[in-house]
Amino acid sequence: MDLRPAVFAGSWYPANAAACEEEIKQFLSAGIKRPDQPPSWNVGIVPHAGWYYSGQIACNVIQWLKDPLPTDLVVLFGMHLHPGSANSLMPRGAWETPLGALPVAEDLADYLIERFEFKQETVRRFAQDNTIELQLPFIKFILDPKKILAIGVPPNPRSLEIAGAVVDWAREKGRRLKIVGSTDLTHYGRNYGFTSHGSGFEAVEWVRRENDRRVIEAMLAMDPNQVMAEGIRNQNACCSGAAAAAVECARRMGASWSKEVAYATSYDKSPGDSFVGYVGVVYA
Repeated sequence: MDLRPAVFAGSWYPANAAACEEEIKQFLSAGIKRPDQPPSWNVGIVPHAGWYYSGQIACNVIQWLKDPLPTDLVVLFGMHLHPGSANSLMPRGAWETPLGALPVAEDLADYLIERFEFKQETVRRFAQDNTIELQLPFIKFILDPKKILAIGVPPNPRSLEIAGAVVDWAREKGRRLKIVGSTDLTHYGRNYGFTSHGSGFEAVEWVRRENDRRVIEAMLAMDPNQVMAEGIRNQNACCSGAAAAAVECARRMGASWSKEVAYATSYDKSPGDSFVGYVGVVYA
């Protein structure tokens, strides 16, 4: 089986299987426990910074997606794309993780390629992208799906059509599907060229209470178009297409519950004038 290498292992997260497992177990022990109702959460939105900064949020969102029955398929939306970017996927091979390989859902990839245009990556020719890779050890350890498909989707209406096609295909094939959308929130400060509200504590509070809150509320309201609009207009979601696609999947899967699992910023771990917001949201 051809493997796409884990290029961020050893820097953004541990490269060793034992170290990965230990850190995941620490994240889970410190996380918010899932309530008994509703019984099944099927869709989550996660952050994708290095595990030190946002790993606990991402890990616990994926834990909320676990249920007693095995997971057939995880579709993971991500990638840093602008509205005019091409859709992207890797239709063959498998993803390497320190905890074992995750094979690509080639049948779903073929189905989507017949209906939409994609930039197709291979296990040897691909854009390095943390939005996807940093979630894979969590998915492998917690959900251990039979197959996975990672899709890069820009913030435009076509991405919502792809999301709908994923849900329709899984329903027709009888696959037990879980969806993950990967995005960080506001990137604020001189490092990111965004200093509209000065610096220091007041800037942090503006990001927390206003700018990030707007896109989080759109996520909780299950409004994918507003999620994309917020990300484009207010720079409060770096992968708003991925988050919107996850929300659209939740809608198509009949979700009636949404919940914010956790929110944090990199400022909480490393105070400074440049920082990033992170949120975890789940749907059932």
